[in-house]
Amino acid sequence: MVDYLANTEINSQRIAAVESCFGASGQPLALPGRVLLGEGVLTKECRKKAKPRVFFLFNDILVYGSIVLSKRRYHRQHIIPLEEVTLEPLPETLQAKNRWMIRTAKKSFVVSAASATERQEWVSHIEECVRRQLLATGRPPSTEHAAPWIPDKATDICMRCTQTRFSALTRRHHCRKCGFVVCGDCSRARFLLPRLSPKPLRVCSLCYRELAAQKRKEDGEEGEQGAGSPALCGASSGDEDEDSDEDREGSGDGDWPSRVQFYASGVSWSSFHS
Repeated sequence: MVDYLANTEINSQRIAAVESCFGASGQPLALPGRVLLGEGVLTKECRKKAKPRVFFLFNDILVYGSIVLSKRRYHRQHIIPLEEVTLEPLPETLQAKNRWMIRTAKKSFVVSAASATERQEWVSHIEECVRRQLLATGRPPSTEHAAPWIPDKATDICMRCTQTRFSALTRRHHCRKCGFVVCGDCSRARFLLPRLSPKPLRVCSLCYRELAAQKRKEDGEEGEQGAGSPALCGASSGDEDEDSDEDREGSGDGDWPSRVQFYASGVSWSSFHS
């Protein structure tokens, strides 16, 4: 690790450059003892399609954002505390290589690197940072993780009722508990998931029944609808903006050419500091 870089001029300059690229839309990143260990472009599997994202690995946080102008301007900054992170390796296929999953209590998603070497660098550096952060904070490894959203293109029919076929008029929704792609009729229920949001979120019918039963058991109200029980409500719950979060996140992805295969140039897309 490069703890000796903490509070050095070169580290301060690197962090300042990242802050400058995010501009006023990003949060300040400079803190005493914080070190920027590495940075690079990874492909993040979003709801609609895989998209390039810039990632920055610090010794205590992982930061990523959308690319407007490469190495000049980024937006939609996301900050993930490393003590909340668990990595999960994913199998290789002909269509999907160099992938792994980043799991946290609030969000889980799949990323891929330009090569197996870069994937190994990212995974090993992140895992070492997580280990050190857990040791420093005394926290146990995280065991509760949000379900990753299954991409829209994975299915043309509702994954719960298996009857409704999606179309331009029949839209896809995602259950916030299991991540399945479901129709509106199979996801009318809302349930409070405190780890994800302070307001009730869309869940599928199966997850709602399981969550409601668990809630009644915890409250000691088996078989009755007490004041503390979750309420079933209509589809206009106010969480529709979350359905299109990944689409908004990817709007204006800047100077990335649509006709050129991403990573095709064969150059290194990631670098780690020493």
